[in-house]
Amino acid sequence: MEVIAEAIDLRQMGARARAAAASLARKSTAEKNAVINAIADALQARTGEILAANQRDLDLAAESGIDPIWIRDRIALQQRMPGIIADVRKVAELPDPVGEVLLDTTLDNGLQLIKRRTPLGVLGTIYESRPNVTVDISTLALKTGNAVILRGGSDVLNSNVKLTEVLQDVLVQRGFPADAIQYISSTDRRYVSEMLRLYEYIDMIIPRGGNGLHTFCRENSSIPVITGGIGVCHIFVDASARMDKVLPVLDNAKTQRPAVCNSMETLLVHEALAEELLPQVVDVLGKAGVEFHAEQRAYDIVGADERVVPAADTDFDTEWYNLTLNLKVVDDVDDAIAHVARHGTQHSDSILTETAANAERFLNEVDSAAVYWNASTRFTDGSAMGMGAEVAISTQKLHARGPMALEELTTYKWIVKGDYTSRP
Repeated sequence: MEVIAEAIDLRQMGARARAAAASLARKSTAEKNAVINAIADALQARTGEILAANQRDLDLAAESGIDPIWIRDRIALQQRMPGIIADVRKVAELPDPVGEVLLDTTLDNGLQLIKRRTPLGVLGTIYESRPNVTVDISTLALKTGNAVILRGGSDVLNSNVKLTEVLQDVLVQRGFPADAIQYISSTDRRYVSEMLRLYEYIDMIIPRGGNGLHTFCRENSSIPVITGGIGVCHIFVDASARMDKVLPVLDNAKTQRPAVCNSMETLLVHEALAEELLPQVVDVLGKAGVEFHAEQRAYDIVGADERVVPAADTDFDTEWYNLTLNLKVVDDVDDAIAHVARHGTQHSDSILTETAANAERFLNEVDSAAVYWNASTRFTDGSAMGMGAEVAISTQKLHARGPMALEELTTYKWIVKGDYTSRP
């Protein structure tokens, strides 16, 4: 893998980002929207260059023997470019949260208190694969007046360097500081550790990747870390679910993009439906290449099929990133909720049922960032939820949860107005 830069001064990069953030704070909503729309235009005009760089990454990935599903879902850009460009334009259309007044009140002593949204400042993002993240985070950061320092994975280095070039060219052309979007263009992992210690310059670290990356960031960062995106996602098919509507949802949740964090990893089936539903699941999803890991009760029903193997103890805690699906038969909604509590990652979980009381219990008691009733888990996504894009899916509870978009990239300040007022 090519190393673009041998030596990078991250402290200088941080100082430039801090200065750029101060400049962005002076930009109006109209100016920010104009530069974001210009980015969409540039991505359209320079798609050929971007795809040529992406092809170099695809060739290297294929030579390295990377799973074709991973390559399709996490590296390839050709099919995704129209959606990426559309998401950029959507960000420009969305309301600007910066400056929004959350509270405006006057106390008995005459002091006026205003709680107003402001940018966070400088974001540090560390991510694996998925070069679209470079565009998503950069445009959301611009809209909210934040500068960003990006460090992507080595498997998409060529794509990310080209995308950053396109973005910075637009910034310069539009009178924005190029340092508002900076990319660490080296594969040397020491820069990740160094980045996590730049507390003087970076206000928040957002890792996007596997559990190992998130654990490393939590344990080594001197900067607040927002973690998430680890998706051991469940769908529970309750006894009253519409059998004529269940299979398309399960197929969508597992096979549409199996290597993303909101795909289904475990199917829980109420015992009353198991004999009827599980063979259909194996038949329909199996035709798409899905392999099944079944616990004993499920295995007793479908174990004769060569695509089904007994589940190991660790399978229900595994995010597969591929066409592997865990199967389990449960007694009832209580059993399903208990399973999710033991094995879930607080990402996305769904119940398919016609029983409102069971749905409400599932929605209220499953402690995940997104909980669904009669819908695929694949909707946990900033674009799908109407946010334009996202910087990450947060599975923690402070200060953001679920898809992190515009509002989640802001904080607030208290503005206090008096008349030469002193506290008695």
